Amino acid sequence: MKLVEFEMLKREFAKANDDGKIKMYVETEGLTKEQYGELLRLFPVNKINELEQALK
Repeated sequence: MKLVEFEMLKREFAKANDDGKIKMYVETEGLTKEQYGELLRLFPVNKINELEQALK
């Protein structure tokens, strides 16, 4: 994903509730490995299990 698009996505991701973050993380296409990592750093640690379940 292009940098400008990703920065916009990252801002929306940071504002989203936990369920919204999970949906965005799972459904967004075209992200690089590094971009997924950046989003993951913004993800609440106590919700990682829910994210893992959504990714299955």
